[in-house]
Amino acid sequence: MDILIAVTREMFAPTTAAFALAAIGLNFHFGLTGLLNMGHAGFMLLGMYGYAITVREGGGMWLGLVVAVLLAIGFALLLGWPTLKLRGDYLAIVTIAAAEFVRFLGRSSVMKNITGGSTGIRGTDFKEPFESLSPFPDALITIGPWQLHGSASTSWWLVLVSWTMVAIFAWVFWMLAKSPWGRVLKGIREDEDAVRSLGKNVYAYKMQALVIGGVLGALGGILWSFGNAVSPDSMGRPTTFWIWTLLLLGGAATVFGPILGSVIFWAAIVLVKQLAALLIPETIMSTTAREPFALILVGVTLMLLVIFRPQGILGNRRELAING
Repeated sequence: MDILIAVTREMFAPTTAAFALAAIGLNFHFGLTGLLNMGHAGFMLLGMYGYAITVREGGGMWLGLVVAVLLAIGFALLLGWPTLKLRGDYLAIVTIAAAEFVRFLGRSSVMKNITGGSTGIRGTDFKEPFESLSPFPDALITIGPWQLHGSASTSWWLVLVSWTMVAIFAWVFWMLAKSPWGRVLKGIREDEDAVRSLGKNVYAYKMQALVIGGVLGALGGILWSFGNAVSPDSMGRPTTFWIWTLLLLGGAATVFGPILGSVIFWAAIVLVKQLAALLIPETIMSTTAREPFALILVGVTLMLLVIFRPQGILGNRRELAING
């Protein structure tokens, strides 16, 4: 029973919602347009820093959101300007390097007075404006078998806001994907020369998709920081690979694929760790070894999924550019 509670709690946790939102952003990049953004964690980290630093310095929550969005837009324009006119994997090479640049810049001693260096920014420095909006009491609240705080950190308030945002932007993705704009992006994904021959500005459409997906990545980073803190090393290369994993698991270019993939991915990790704690003695596997063990098992499962069902659970094989 405890295992079931832990798994279901993770399925609807703010972290799961934050990664689902970031994956919806990546779905604009890869699912619709075929862009290989391998540095999505950089957008998340910029969003976290932009929001947290602005609020810490007295700018307020809404200004912090504006700053985070502007940073994501600027980052997307900076990355897309030299790469989107080129073919091949240039965007992938640039984005993975740029994301690491953001992480190393954030943790550098030179920027410590602004970013907090390797220790990051404490949640108490920027969470208060968001938590003060909570309609729930400032106490532990039990609903069924689940118990969360009303407003602080991983709270019912954060759960409500996070999943509401996921629902809103899933609807936005659905609306845009079936619009003429979305059909142009799908055409670019399949054959950009054919789209260009119709007089469409392929570069502009790619840039628009990169900007929109980057903004969603930044918002996902902000949601993640509300339940944790701002730490540069929490948004390293593995974070981007996790987002890609859950997107492909659920199904690229689908509305619910990023959401289902995030729920299954994080629930599976918790399930494996809980079962390992129950079935494997401490003398054989320590507590610290259970998380990498869980990631290995989940990774092997996902490898089998990619081999036998590369379109993901909800996806259509024809929607994956990599299977052209």
